[in-house]
Amino acid sequence: MIIVGTFQLRIFCESVNIAKYTAHESKDASSPSLGKDKADTVIIGGGCVGVSLAYHLAKAGLKDVVLLEKSELTAGSTWHAAGLTTYFHPGINLKKIHAYSIKLYEKLEEETGQSVGFHQPGSIRIASTPTRVDEFKYQMTRAGWHPTEQYLITPEKVQELFPLLNMDKVLAGLYNPGDGHIDPYSLTMALAAGARKYGAQLNYPVQVTNLNPRSDGTWEVETPLGIIQAKRIVNTAGFWARDIGKMIGLQHPLIPVHHQYVVTSTVPEVKALKTELPVIRDLEGSYYLRQERDGLLFGPYESEEKMKLQESWVTNGVPPGFGKELFESDLDRIMEHIEAAMEMVPVLRKADIVNTISGPITYSPDILPMVGPHQGVRNYWVAIGFGYGIIHAGGMGKYLSDWILEGEPPFDLIEVDPNRYGKWTTTQYTAAKARESYGFNNIVGYPKEERFAGRPTERTSGLYDLLKSRCSMGFHAGWEQPHWFYKPGDETGYKPSFRRTNWFEPVGREYKQVMEKVGVIDLSPFGKFKVKGTDSVKLLDHLFANVVPKVGSTNISHMLTPRGKVYAELTVSQLYPGEFMLVTGSGSELHDLRWIEEQITRGGYKVEIENMTDEMGVLSVAGPYARQVLQKLTNEDLSDASFKFLQCKNLKLSNIPVTAIRISYTGELGWELYHRKQDSVPLYNAIMEAGQKEGIDDFGTYALNTLRLEKGFRAWGAEMNCDTNPLEAGLEYFVKLNKAADFTGKQALKQIKEKGLQRRLVYLTLDTDNVDPEGNESVWHNGKVIGNTTSGCFSYGAQQSLAFAYVPMELSKVGQKLEVELLGKNYPATIIQEPLVLTEPTRMRLQRKGESPKM
Repeated sequence: MIIVGTFQLRIFCESVNIAKYTAHESKDASSPSLGKDKADTVIIGGGCVGVSLAYHLAKAGLKDVVLLEKSELTAGSTWHAAGLTTYFHPGINLKKIHAYSIKLYEKLEEETGQSVGFHQPGSIRIASTPTRVDEFKYQMTRAGWHPTEQYLITPEKVQELFPLLNMDKVLAGLYNPGDGHIDPYSLTMALAAGARKYGAQLNYPVQVTNLNPRSDGTWEVETPLGIIQAKRIVNTAGFWARDIGKMIGLQHPLIPVHHQYVVTSTVPEVKALKTELPVIRDLEGSYYLRQERDGLLFGPYESEEKMKLQESWVTNGVPPGFGKELFESDLDRIMEHIEAAMEMVPVLRKADIVNTISGPITYSPDILPMVGPHQGVRNYWVAIGFGYGIIHAGGMGKYLSDWILEGEPPFDLIEVDPNRYGKWTTTQYTAAKARESYGFNNIVGYPKEERFAGRPTERTSGLYDLLKSRCSMGFHAGWEQPHWFYKPGDETGYKPSFRRTNWFEPVGREYKQVMEKVGVIDLSPFGKFKVKGTDSVKLLDHLFANVVPKVGSTNISHMLTPRGKVYAELTVSQLYPGEFMLVTGSGSELHDLRWIEEQITRGGYKVEIENMTDEMGVLSVAGPYARQVLQKLTNEDLSDASFKFLQCKNLKLSNIPVTAIRISYTGELGWELYHRKQDSVPLYNAIMEAGQKEGIDDFGTYALNTLRLEKGFRAWGAEMNCDTNPLEAGLEYFVKLNKAADFTGKQALKQIKEKGLQRRLVYLTLDTDNVDPEGNESVWHNGKVIGNTTSGCFSYGAQQSLAFAYVPMELSKVGQKLEVELLGKNYPATIIQEPLVLTEPTRMRLQRKGESPKM
């Protein structure tokens, strides 16, 4: 017996040899054999994710799908999972994955004849602080334009749905009907039955012992039973995924964590209920709790200081033979959560614990899985790092299957791209972030969230040490980049909020600096590639919807998917004949590089591509005095006549070689200065010294975002992505359908144009108070949600909020009145003519014509 505060908790058994929690005996045990020596796709790992992929590929008609499992199906993390299923996700794109999984699980038993043990009593997230209520309101507007049901409910409704709660602290609930839990073993066996029904081959126990890439891009998969040749391989090996990656020289940033949950015996008050209790998530207590037969099951997420990693598996590999084993439980580690659960659900105080499960679950640094093709290795795909594998399995199997079969992702899911990590993602970083991510499972999810474990990485800009004490840094693909700068009297540091917070006034100051004087910003995190070779022009003409820029020129170009979606936006400069520099956003570096490399291989283009991201720094100087300041540092003529907008030149500033492009995401007069990383500090110091008279100062990415929004500039990942085509995004200017080259997506785009658009990106002003749009909020008209914002901010120029939004064509005219939902309130919005502020080149052009441009 354990005494917890004033509560009693009796523990009868901590072994795992009862009922559902044992390793189930497989009814359809496979005898080990390969069956064939060639396959289209070899899937490595037989947990629910791997089996789901086999099911979806085979169901879609792909022949020769082979899954290899070293032990038995569900071994690893699947068999002991708590099996929770929910429509809720704080992100935007993963809601689609969750929704597909639940809809699939609802009909799987009927399709396969295999029971899945699916319960759907709904779930309630509990708010017991005012900040948490704000978070729920924030999540409601992000869910409103998605088809799944989600409701903000009163304490009275919470109690009605879960009558055993202590209501003292409950302020509100976030309720998702249709949520619940499923038996992971039965789910996997149903998917396996379906996979076999459609022709996939599931082989176990068959261990993969080595992987050999062939020159034609195919693979030899070695096993003790022989070799299988495969067109592609997919690593779905759970906590063995690192070991599989090491076979081909990859260090996947994954680490197993110890996750515990507790099961009670029959609770009389639970047994007396006529309907099953909804799953609850007590966010302040940091645990989930659900009904398990006539008892209860609850699982906590302890803090990063108390949680436990299985670090030895990272350094030494997973012990041979580990499959359906568990770790020793440790109730002391989760005692504060047990106490919180007993306070919230008082019937737990007298409950008997009959089982404690402590098993390995694999975490990536940011808790999201890694799903998709891997950069740098041909035809090697991954679906690994699932902290929530049961709810993700169905949707991710479908997502990956569609991508494999159709050659492009079915929708935007950039946040799970395995290529968001790189060489900077060390084992130490992975461990630090996994601890933080696990401990932060139920933390308040603010807009513009920053998490600080594992920072800085080894990937810092040349200016990091100089600037770090003077600003609030943000994390971008391993880099530290200034968000905003401090001045005396400012409230410094990271102060997250759903409303305007400590950076609001300083960002306004930086905005004014760029609009009226001159500012400097560190843009070193940009992804930067050099492309050269005899086929370089031909390659880029095929890759991009825009024309290839002439020597000494730059343009904005978009890579489209075969279906005409916007896969990427890059700045393309032809520095010398046949030699190009390609620049993309920090989060897109390896995402874009992989796509380009794939096109090079497929087309047999004679080109070399070099990733210069880490070697090259970037400073941008922008504002009305930018030319005046830079001209002091060079003999090169920077006048408008000699250095036009969208021209690029190699020159020296203060005797430091730079590639200068006359372009600025601020929309003001400006240059981006590309240079060797080791020259960042002397170049920055020279520019700041030269600009003293002009009042030069720093600005960060928050001010940059405001400046670009006022100019009507789109951002990849917001206004455009794999869910949008360039026509609805208002990118027609950059798409040359009449150019001779048959660029990727051209034919699809012609069809889209012929059929006509269903929706369009519009530009809104909003009348708000102490809250501003940031993107992904619901847009309302006549009491219905009709669209969503993509990004937004406060316009310091217009002194009101500003946003981009997608709305139906019939509601897209200038002057149309709409509403945008922010923190539970609908604010009036009006579609205006874009941009709010004309760009500097446009203003100059109008001035030359004698017209008066609007600022």
